[in-house]
Amino acid sequence: MLTLGIESSCDETGIALYDFSKKKLIADALYSQISLHKDYGGVVPELASREHIAKLNVLTKEIISKAKVSFADIDCIAYTAMPGLVGALMVGATFAKTLGFVHDIDTVAVHHLEGHLLSPLLDDNSSIEYPFIALLVSGGHTQLFEVRKFGDYQLLGESIDDAVGEAFDKTAKLLGMSYPGGVEVANLAEKASDITRYYLPRPMKNKTSLDFSFSGLKTAVLNTWYNESEQTQENKANLCYAFQEAAIDVLVTKCDKALGATKNKRLVVSGGVSANKFLRNKLNNLSQKKNYQIFFPPMKYCTDNGAMIALAGAYRYNQGFKDNNLEINVKARAAI
Repeated sequence: MLTLGIESSCDETGIALYDFSKKKLIADALYSQISLHKDYGGVVPELASREHIAKLNVLTKEIISKAKVSFADIDCIAYTAMPGLVGALMVGATFAKTLGFVHDIDTVAVHHLEGHLLSPLLDDNSSIEYPFIALLVSGGHTQLFEVRKFGDYQLLGESIDDAVGEAFDKTAKLLGMSYPGGVEVANLAEKASDITRYYLPRPMKNKTSLDFSFSGLKTAVLNTWYNESEQTQENKANLCYAFQEAAIDVLVTKCDKALGATKNKRLVVSGGVSANKFLRNKLNNLSQKKNYQIFFPPMKYCTDNGAMIALAGAYRYNQGFKDNNLEINVKARAAI
């Protein structure tokens, strides 16, 4: 069973083909708009939508050619329906519905976060058994779920303010780095020469709640840098390290609490921040200490991509879900 996946929720245009019967990704292509939005310091929704319009058909033809298949071979078309930028979502949904109508192919609406939750399955060597705890960490979300089975997701905790990826990006902006700054913060942190120079707070780390808060940590960075008499590149690296260490300390602690509270031994980590090396190292250390199993997506599938939408869509279609009417029903915000 072949599923064509379409991702257009924000500033990445992703197309992929997934074979459900073989549990294998056949082909995928991704176009990132980062360079387009860089000069604006953030994503411009209208520009994002226009760029999706320009790239969706091009990437689809590329994937069809690469996989050496035709539309007649495709069983369903999965598309991101929520959450995201409404204009960008509408472009992807309209494209998917049009392809489905023209080629008489079933269409399936996919929740973007479900795609992220399942993305570690894109690793050919990954075999994840239910139930498991899932940590979703990105620029827009920081959430902990108990995943009992496919489609059964119990929210355990989430950020009450900034998402952790958003805190990384805002910290970069406070320190004068360019957009998108989260990766720059992580890279500069690796160059820290004095990792004990600064100590930043760990908001809500010791609370029994599994919720998160990162806005106070961001403010602590601002105040620390403002009061620093030696605002050198070296100290900027030291502060980036302190910020990253504090943010990830909270994430790891909350994961440990969630696993303990649910008596689970399996943790899935996904979303853009799951690519962070420091986070991966700390969680791997935790897994060795507590005998947990930890699963990450392949690095290239941590950020938004069509492969995870094709994967999630294939699972949904296999369970009988389809969305064949021509109505375009997308949502900017939606709980999973």
